[in-house]
Amino acid sequence: MSRTGKIMLAGAAAVAAGLLVFYIFRRAPSAVSGASPAGGVLRVVAAENVWGSLAAQIGGSRAQVVSFITDPNADPHEYESNTADARAVAGADYVIENGAGYDSWMNRLLGASPDPRRRTLDVASLLGAKNGDNPHFWYSPDDVNRAAAQMAQDFEALDPAHAAYYEAQYRLLQASLAGYQARIADMKRQFGGTKVAATEDIFSYLAAAAGLDLVSPPAFTHAIADGNDPPAASVVEFENQLKGGEVKLLVYNEQTVTPLADSMKRLAAAQGIPVVAVTEMIRPPGASFEAWMEGQIAEMQSALGAKAAGQ
Repeated sequence: MSRTGKIMLAGAAAVAAGLLVFYIFRRAPSAVSGASPAGGVLRVVAAENVWGSLAAQIGGSRAQVVSFITDPNADPHEYESNTADARAVAGADYVIENGAGYDSWMNRLLGASPDPRRRTLDVASLLGAKNGDNPHFWYSPDDVNRAAAQMAQDFEALDPAHAAYYEAQYRLLQASLAGYQARIADMKRQFGGTKVAATEDIFSYLAAAAGLDLVSPPAFTHAIADGNDPPAASVVEFENQLKGGEVKLLVYNEQTVTPLADSMKRLAAAQGIPVVAVTEMIRPPGASFEAWMEGQIAEMQSALGAKAAGQ
């Protein structure tokens, strides 16, 4: 069974148990605009802490944010929602889900407690993505900017009396995000066009933003990301790429370890190709989204620089 199928089953069981971009993407308020947050602050639920971190920074002292998936050492595709999650969603003013099949269980939690006053951000829908598309949107700086802008707009609509506060918080976040996004631009200037590989499609958006030539076979990376066995031909192709001497970096997802992905990691190391581990959730969980992302990108830059210098 694919990871998406497992996620859907887990969600059903849980329910049964219980930055300038801000203005570009501004839309007219919906019928629920102006709903006053209970208890004086917005109650926000995020399926993943990558989105929860952004929401917490925009919401500041005006929001209480709970993220469900937070463990950078566990496979997020195997997450099983529970009755505590269901209660949090039922009491939320605002819910953020990634969408594109990544967290289908959230739709079931929302369906179990309909509330016309509650707003929901489906990031995939915002971006025009659908089930089957690469769901790791937080590795795209443009997608992060769009999602953050939408969150700020929605917070203002839910709590219009404090709109100026949310706008100020959003501007602070923009300034903070600019740091890691500048590092991506710097990596593009230094290493644009460099051939790199990845064990799954988590790295695709970031590779594109950094102008890197991601050569690993899509049939391999998509299968690994979905929890399936890659076609034999893609395995051979990937092995030959790593042995060919042109790949300068292998990006490896630490949270979805499989024997085949691990074998590619070992092969790359044997060929003198630097291997950089990334995660799907923030590591450590208490760090900000941008600090986590900048740390990973800095490690990639360092590895590419060392390889270019022949170290």
